Amino acid sequence: MSQRRFTVSKSDGDPRPADIQGEVNQLFEGDEPTSNASETEAAAGAEVVVVLKGDNIPKESSPFINSSDAAAEKSQQYDGKNMALFEEEMDTSPMVSSLLSSLANYSNLPQGSKEHEEAENNEAESARKKPVKAPQLGTLMGVYLPCIQNIFGVILFLRMTWLVGIGGVIGTFIIVFMCCTTTMLTAISMSAIATNGVVPAGGSYYMISRSLGPEFGGAVGICFYLGTTYAGAMYILGAIELLLIYIVPKAAIFPLEGLEGAEAEAALLNNMRVYGTILLTSMATVVFVGVKYVNKLALVFLACVILSILAVYAGVIKTGIEPPFFPVCLLGNRTLVSKSFDVCAKTLETANGTVTTQMWRIFCDSPLLNATCDPYFAANNVTQIQGIPGITSGILTENLFGNYYEKGDLIARTNMESVEDPDDPLTNSNRYVLADITSFFTLLVGIYFPSVTGIMAGSNRSGDLRDAQKSIPVGTIAAITTTSAVYMSSVILFGACIEGVVLRDKFGEGVHGNLVIGTLAWPSPWVIVIGSFFSTCGAGLQSLTGAPRLLQAIAKDGLVPALRIFGHGKANGEPTWSLLLTACICESGILIASLDSVAPILSMFFLMCYMFVNLACALQTLLRTPNWRPRFKFYHWALSFLGMSLCLTLMFLCSWYYAIVAMVIAGSIYKYIEFAGAEKEWGDGIRGLSLSAARYALMRLEEGPPHTKNWRPQLLVLVSTDAEQNVEQPRLLSLTNQLKAGKGLTIVGTALEGTYLENYEQAQRAEQSLRKLMETEKVKGFCQVTVSSNLRDATSHLLQASGLGGLKHNAVLVSWPRNWKQGDDHQNWRNLIELVRETTTARLALLVPKNISAFPSNSERFSEGHIDVWWIVHDGGMLMLLPFLLRQHKVWRKCKMRIFTVAQLDDNSIQMKKDLTTFLYHLRIDAMVEVVEMHDSDISAYTYEKTLVMEQRSQMLKQINLTKTEREREIQSITDSSRGSIRRKNPAAVTTQLSVTEEPAATSKEEKPEEEVQLIHDNTTPASPATPATLLTPGEGAQSPGEQIQMTWTEKCDGEPAKPPVDTSTENIKDIFNMKPEWESLNHSNVRRMHTALRLNEVILKKSSEARLVLLNMPGAPKNRAGDENYMEFLEVLTEGLNRVLLVRGGGREVITIYS
Repeated sequence: MSQRRFTVSKSDGDPRPADIQGEVNQLFEGDEPTSNASETEAAAGAEVVVVLKGDNIPKESSPFINSSDAAAEKSQQYDGKNMALFEEEMDTSPMVSSLLSSLANYSNLPQGSKEHEEAENNEAESARKKPVKAPQLGTLMGVYLPCIQNIFGVILFLRMTWLVGIGGVIGTFIIVFMCCTTTMLTAISMSAIATNGVVPAGGSYYMISRSLGPEFGGAVGICFYLGTTYAGAMYILGAIELLLIYIVPKAAIFPLEGLEGAEAEAALLNNMRVYGTILLTSMATVVFVGVKYVNKLALVFLACVILSILAVYAGVIKTGIEPPFFPVCLLGNRTLVSKSFDVCAKTLETANGTVTTQMWRIFCDSPLLNATCDPYFAANNVTQIQGIPGITSGILTENLFGNYYEKGDLIARTNMESVEDPDDPLTNSNRYVLADITSFFTLLVGIYFPSVTGIMAGSNRSGDLRDAQKSIPVGTIAAITTTSAVYMSSVILFGACIEGVVLRDKFGEGVHGNLVIGTLAWPSPWVIVIGSFFSTCGAGLQSLTGAPRLLQAIAKDGLVPALRIFGHGKANGEPTWSLLLTACICESGILIASLDSVAPILSMFFLMCYMFVNLACALQTLLRTPNWRPRFKFYHWALSFLGMSLCLTLMFLCSWYYAIVAMVIAGSIYKYIEFAGAEKEWGDGIRGLSLSAARYALMRLEEGPPHTKNWRPQLLVLVSTDAEQNVEQPRLLSLTNQLKAGKGLTIVGTALEGTYLENYEQAQRAEQSLRKLMETEKVKGFCQVTVSSNLRDATSHLLQASGLGGLKHNAVLVSWPRNWKQGDDHQNWRNLIELVRETTTARLALLVPKNISAFPSNSERFSEGHIDVWWIVHDGGMLMLLPFLLRQHKVWRKCKMRIFTVAQLDDNSIQMKKDLTTFLYHLRIDAMVEVVEMHDSDISAYTYEKTLVMEQRSQMLKQINLTKTEREREIQSITDSSRGSIRRKNPAAVTTQLSVTEEPAATSKEEKPEEEVQLIHDNTTPASPATPATLLTPGEGAQSPGEQIQMTWTEKCDGEPAKPPVDTSTENIKDIFNMKPEWESLNHSNVRRMHTALRLNEVILKKSSEARLVLLNMPGAPKNRAGDENYMEFLEVLTEGLNRVLLVRGGGREVITIYS
């Protein structure tokens, strides 16, 4: 049988023969086609194409690559029944064959790196798409030589000999070894990161930002940018120094002739500033015109560097055979400036006798032999020594140890004696070679370190490499090995070939103004001078080319909003604005004008960058991130940590104050990006570090419950949502924000009814709504949505499953159910009662704000008022702690705290007040204290009536689930059993009234006096007060306002309980006296609870009616579920008439302590 392929395409459909369509339907249902149809098609040997109607679901692109249309079509093909098991996933999961074919067409730029491309104008780019050339550069041309060119720089030619002379061979070797070790360790870490995927342009910035996150990446990226920019300034200053001192000294605008000390130094610095600015402008113009010219000159500059170094080594070999003649003239042991005289002698013997020389005339007041001369000149002889004694001279032993100088000190030979009087002042100081700066070991570190930077040159070119995974590690490490060998050998060779006073002569004043390293070179010093000038110019151009692109990469990432303008450039993507900023920053370095002052600045920025490269590698290794799979295997986290430690050490060795400034700059950028920058998810290591730290912290929290001193409310806030999944109680989150002065955990949860599969989208919308409201109310925490078959179970699941490990909630905040007496759905208040039971069982605190809509928003401010605490039973201190936390928030800050406690008959109220005041003093809580006395009193008639109405309503609610017919049939017996033998004038008028409603407490309180209470809580059907349990239909029972009679009674002046109101109706008076038997049938426990609620409410209203907030203990739920309805009524009576109430139920543990 021939094999047939069914190709499924997304189209609007095309009519096909019914048998073929039926066969495909069988295939999609998992059945094989019928044998007859198969045999027929086999005989025909034709390929059958069936077009099915599309399901309008757009195909998602592959998460791995940017699939082409052809690949997308191929991903929808499968071989008959062989792939039938996966046919439903073909829309979202491509077949391996299509994935591999797309990978074969991979274009070297990974998904997500588009922001790092050089071209900025997308329209121009799409209009003229050029074929992508395959990268051709290998390890030598792509990595090794660029790194060599960037590492060898101005310091080697201008300062290396001086470093050896000042620090000694041993000291300088230690500095070189430390710095080279640091860069080698950094290169190992960088190789691991660079081979863990493709690194586009941006080099170290890209690696650090993708490894440590946008905050660290942006901060270190800007530091790296500043380092590169100041490196450009350093190279330009080096080029100007070569130009003005060694090539054309007469070109100085501010002449140095005849100037001494500070004047000469100022003139030199001004020359550097003027010429440096001119050279910077020229270089910036070249870069602006086109980078291609810079790239074309790169090989020329590289050739200059290599030829210069080879000339030095050739000169070293030549010194062993025939040392060059570079005499140095010493007066005593002091080095003389050679341009001041022509002959190194005081006098000359001629045929005419002894004549004085030019040197004599410098130190004496006349050319005569009997002239008065400088005392030091007269007391010491003039000696001429060989400046380059050669490698075989044994001078190395004299140069092993350092000679550090103060600014202005004389450069003297250490092993020569001189006659000098310490009391004689130094005269003719401009005739001697002097130290231009104060030198010390750490200064040498800061000046030298820039000469080992440039190791990122290879990783920056990864897009141009044939095999970046192989070339970057090999080329970078080989380049560092080569340069380190050159530097270390240079230290030893310079110390072995050159006289110490020449080494310490920074500008070659003692050797006729020659560049000191040039005196060693062969065949001529000009090889070094010209070669180093061009190499420094080339390095400056490279810095001015690379720095703007780095800034552009940072700006295009959108991390720093203030830098977004620098992401734009010319039509071809050249970063014009970035180049302008780079030139301005570079100019600030040139205005410093001293190479020795600029070098430590850029050392800081490069060291910080290298430190974070090492940190990134160490973190990724230790965290064992699944994506951490570098091809370069010769790395270890210990090496990375050693490199990071060396970088940090070198930062403070170079300059501790520069190090602090650099860290402050990086820290400021970090915080700026954190608060104002774009949020990026790059799968960085800091996120992995956060997860590891969170896991460790959670494991520590599991070790035991927190100490009382560490207790803080970890809130689970339960909110409800409407049909649109919007939060119904937004003020609940305002209260949460005001309570969170104690910080801690906040989980905002909501429950949905249904199945998770069917309600997934609603759950997602609810979660987004919660997040949005939390952001609006500035509540920091987490949100959680639970879906279950009913709301009761969903709420219970939230209570049980929220939190993780030791980071769990210890308090629940839920709003009082609004209009809980209305409607047929009584699930809300039943849910609250079950929540009270569950929190009690789980030993969780419970906070229930009543009338939450009256609570203040976060923008409101109370200028005065009180927060009243009614401390009736001890709850572990929750009632004390919550007002304290609220008063930390600006809404409640100006409110004063009052604490009321209740004294019984046998309590000593005076002693109670004194003890409570002492207790609050030890708790460090400032509050007013008042003890309220509540003596036992007889239960009033009103209490009995309240209880009676409550019990009758409770039994009514038990029948709420009956059918309407059953309700009508059962209502008569319900009322009879609750009322006993009550005589009614018209029994037939009794019908069912199911909608029992209640006005909000605040509204009802405003509409009628405090003393006047309507016995029947029904605002739709006024009933006769004499028969409060009678339920009347609106038509038969309603009375006109003039006919409605209310029973009222007033409180006596002596505070005794109020007596029942007296009505003018004779019939009603008769009924009042007939109610006594009904009271006897009441549950006495309920009567006592109602009595307590009424008495407490009466006292609270009297004392706290004007309070901004009232906190009081929340009674526990009844153990017998039959009394649930009564429990809600008790709480309603307890809080009636109060505007803002926070019911508090402790979690059964102490949350506040008097101990420190």
